Amino acid sequence: MTDAVGSIDMPDAEDEAPESRKKTRKGGKRGKKGPLGRLALFYRQVVAELRKVVWPTRSQLTTYTTVVIVFVVIMIGLVTVIDYGFQAAVKYVFG
Repeated sequence: MTDAVGSIDMPDAEDEAPESRKKTRKGGKRGKKGPLGRLALFYRQVVAELRKVVWPTRSQLTTYTTVVIVFVVIMIGLVTVIDYGFQAAVKYVFG
């Protein structure tokens, strides 16, 4: 049985690294910056990621908030009912 092309046992010829490849710096761009440079880079990356976020519209935000509040109120009611049920059961069993 033969191995699939590019498997771990038989890699493709193009996957193999040539011997004459230049060695890159270990740190990359971060290797040559001080702590303030790294902090500035982090801040720029955070701002870039926040620009990619799809923010909800005001009506979507209102809908989501309403759904969460209604769900929390229902869960509070459910836990309260269960708590009173356990309280009554404990009073009945232990007097």
